[in-house]
Amino acid sequence: MDIASSSLCQAHKVALTRQPSPPVNSCSLGSVSVIGFSLPQISSPSLAKCGRKQSSFSSVRACVAVEQKTRTAIIRIGTRGSPLALAQAYETRAKLQAKHPELTEDGAIHIEIIKTTGDKILSQPLADIGGKGLFTKEIDEALINGHIDIAVHSMKDVPTYLPEKTVLPCNLVREDVRDAFICLTAASLADLPAGSVVGTASLRRKSQILHKYPSLSVEENFRGNVQTRLSKLQGGKVHATLLALAGLKRLSMTENVASILSLDEMLPAVAQGAIGIACRTDDDKMASYLASLNHEETRLAVACERAFLETLDGSCRTPIAGYAAKDEEGNCYFRGLVASPDGTKVLETSRKGPYVFEDMVKMGKDAGQELLSRAGPGFFGN
Repeated sequence: MDIASSSLCQAHKVALTRQPSPPVNSCSLGSVSVIGFSLPQISSPSLAKCGRKQSSFSSVRACVAVEQKTRTAIIRIGTRGSPLALAQAYETRAKLQAKHPELTEDGAIHIEIIKTTGDKILSQPLADIGGKGLFTKEIDEALINGHIDIAVHSMKDVPTYLPEKTVLPCNLVREDVRDAFICLTAASLADLPAGSVVGTASLRRKSQILHKYPSLSVEENFRGNVQTRLSKLQGGKVHATLLALAGLKRLSMTENVASILSLDEMLPAVAQGAIGIACRTDDDKMASYLASLNHEETRLAVACERAFLETLDGSCRTPIAGYAAKDEEGNCYFRGLVASPDGTKVLETSRKGPYVFEDMVKMGKDAGQELLSRAGPGFFGN
């Protein structure tokens, strides 16, 4: 899991103009991006028939246009429109194509951008407008309505409940779960002068920062995609920020990292670094495709962490962190944390047991119940 931190720590300048490379065969249609469509081959049976009826080149071109318009993709993927969300959709597409040759055909996979409420409203904290579920609501609706076939999510954005008629049977291999420290002037949180402002919209990060570094200040409504937040940092709105290392790696933007926080310094969000893919409960074809991509070790770890979160009834107003992983003995080791929003109180616990679904879910729930009991009423300031 460890990255060569020494090389990353030398990167003290933020490269803000970098954008992810555009996918091949992509086009934009208003708010919809269609990826993977190209002009069908004229040798297809329907075009051959059409060509025999019309001898002119213009007539053949018209038939091509009609076939392209009416052609149906085998899989329609729904995702948010941020560069990171698109990178995760492209990763999903690539893995599907690697497993299923029929999906390498032009037009077999269609990626559609769905703008969510969470993307539209950036001026207010997530907790004030409905929480993280606002990043998945519209995508879930498109899935239920049959507008898309599968939905690709960052698992840490997915509420602990799933909408009716949907199932989330697949997690891709998990990326590095740690947080990255981004700063133009310091190599770590410990190096920041007293009074420095760290930008983050995460109460989990805020509480852990203030608990360990009470001399620092936190700008809470530091929202936007990775590029937006890096731009705000360069513009001097804050002195530093923290971002999920997984997202930076998926965007090929690790040159922005000044240092990587250890799990002891910053326990990650539940399901951080994991991609989840949902489909409809009655869609056996999509379920079969997703089964071929599922990474079971990741799925079980995420299930353990989400059981912990669900037990705590966690929301965007609740500083919660949790991480489950397989240890050297092949067992599950889980760590969980809750904190007061101001970071003055932090409660932690851990569990160890068999790396089996039922046992891991039980561990997560048991850890959550322990911390609820220890925290007592009013701990979270709600």
